[in-house]
Amino acid sequence: MLNRSLAGILTTVALLTAASTEPRIAPLGKYTPAERRHWAFQARRDAAPPTFTDAAGRAWVRNPIDAFVLAGLRKQGLAPAPAADRATLIRRVTYDLHGLPPTPEQVQAFVHDQSPAAYEKLIDRLLDSPRYGEQWARHWLDVVRFAESDGYEYDTHRPDAWRYRDYVVASFQNDKPYDQFLTEQLAGDEVEPKSDTLLVASGFNRLGPLRKNAGNQEVASSRTEVLTEMTNIVGAAFLGVTVGCSRCHDHKFDPIRQSDYYRLQGYFAQTQSHDIVIASPEEQEAYKKAVEPLEMEMRQLRSSMRRASEEEKGKILTKLEELDEKMPAPPTAFYAVSNSPKEMTQIHLLGRGDYRNKGDKVGMRPLGVLLPDDTPEMPIETAKPRTRLAAWIARPDNPLTARVMVNRIWGCHFGKGIVSTPNDFGRMGTRPTHPELLDWLANAYVNGGWKLKPLHRMMLLSSTYRQSSQSPAEKIAMEKDAENKLLWKWNRRRLEAEELRDSMLAVSGKLNLKTGGPSVMTNIDPELIKDLKRPQYWVTTRDKSEHDRRTLYLIYKRNLILPFMQVFDSPDTLLSCARRDQSTHAPQALEMMNGKLSNELARVLSERLAREGATSAERLERGFRLIAGRAPNARERKAAIAYLDDPDPAAATEFALTLLNSNAFLYVN
Repeated sequence: MLNRSLAGILTTVALLTAASTEPRIAPLGKYTPAERRHWAFQARRDAAPPTFTDAAGRAWVRNPIDAFVLAGLRKQGLAPAPAADRATLIRRVTYDLHGLPPTPEQVQAFVHDQSPAAYEKLIDRLLDSPRYGEQWARHWLDVVRFAESDGYEYDTHRPDAWRYRDYVVASFQNDKPYDQFLTEQLAGDEVEPKSDTLLVASGFNRLGPLRKNAGNQEVASSRTEVLTEMTNIVGAAFLGVTVGCSRCHDHKFDPIRQSDYYRLQGYFAQTQSHDIVIASPEEQEAYKKAVEPLEMEMRQLRSSMRRASEEEKGKILTKLEELDEKMPAPPTAFYAVSNSPKEMTQIHLLGRGDYRNKGDKVGMRPLGVLLPDDTPEMPIETAKPRTRLAAWIARPDNPLTARVMVNRIWGCHFGKGIVSTPNDFGRMGTRPTHPELLDWLANAYVNGGWKLKPLHRMMLLSSTYRQSSQSPAEKIAMEKDAENKLLWKWNRRRLEAEELRDSMLAVSGKLNLKTGGPSVMTNIDPELIKDLKRPQYWVTTRDKSEHDRRTLYLIYKRNLILPFMQVFDSPDTLLSCARRDQSTHAPQALEMMNGKLSNELARVLSERLAREGATSAERLERGFRLIAGRAPNARERKAAIAYLDDPDPAAATEFALTLLNSNAFLYVN
């Protein structure tokens, strides 16, 4: 009896096991009205700008932005700050659009230009300059966590990743429509597989960190990790939602199911890395001859690992690393992706996100909360899957896409987004301070062909942007709105790391404005190089003039952020950076006072002042015009003249260093 029962149990288990070998199709699921009610998932409203009948209101409102802002201020009994003076305004807008200070000559020309269109002409000039594309590309590179190395232990160099950076610079400079910009990045290889530009753009899908095994140059990290990176960045960069929280389970706060996450991942099931070699046949042959013997020896060593003792394995790993360091740089290539149906990954729900714990299989479909419940999924074998994803994201009626990008632009100009969590429009993010304004701007953005430069002009021409950073009613305003959410004044800000370094080079006269091309490796502390797993990946650029290029063109290596950049809050590039932090701490002051870069550029600045000013008074005036865009005030003049009258040559350098450490230089008002 017992034996028969045991046999029956075993038979039942066998039948269940056999039945479960074919994975189930995950059900689509439904969403309740409450889940769909969150503001970010609702269609954009067509809100009309408020109108004002009083003279003060009509005079202050230059465009609809001002109307929405003024209505919010008056509702709380607040008034806007006075307009900033012209010298302050040109410095502010030049930093916002170029990330560099205006020259003294540019400041003076604008201050003395009394024509009604002077400010509009200034903005148009700044938008047309190549410096604009560089500054705004940097903001986007933060969002997509651009770097030129893999990260993790080995942090392998990506020698051709700079092409993506140049693609982004050109896209912003040429005001490429945003719907086209995002489509090229998600699916450039599908849209035009023979276009060099679009192949480079498709490298967006490979920007995430990549894990590699010891001594192995091949991509040996889990396919799941690669797909995870591709999927998460779509949510963060384009949709402004934390889809990555649904990898292991249904989202705890937002109506994003785990099945939504893997259906979104399904659009990348066919996607594989694709390095398109563009080196000459001779270069490729030379590379092959150099690499083949090294690879053969490495294969033999890996084979011997299986039967080696622990002590021997350590020696073999050391030898593998030595051989790896001898590997020559690969031939020049486009760092792109392509679809490979033969290598397609079947997408399953993964228990706790573990690729070994496969559940129901899924096809591909956008986020369910933004679709009718009966919207079917598509099979992952569908042709051009990423083009289909891009088409859904870039739909004019997608409630997230335009709002997210408009909010990013607003945050860069006003210090904080209308939604202060730019990568999280979900329930754990902040609600918009001006929801009607956000929708109005998003509608204008889409109706204007997804162009950014008209959006910049509208924001920068507003009275809201032109306000002073100080208000005569500050005490009252602080009691009602301490965080300045209602924009009763302009938000003063410190220069970001790249802006600070570039500005020091600019005012000293050393800045090299060369654009594009391979990234530059500058001189760094040898002790930092020793900490790298592969020191050969830091080879200082021989041409010293290249070291003085804009920081955008310095290499962004994940495991070695330049110390100057790190101390001033440069992001780590492992995750999407929606908004730079602005910390204030002692190492920043130490870096500016004692750092090698600041002291070297202070010396160069002092030499410039000596050349351009015959007297101490002229050098003092010139110094302040360069670093602050204005003349020194009486207190500054009295404190500084003692330095310049000192016969000790070191005093002039100390004066220049003091200028670089002043708040007038470090902050934008």
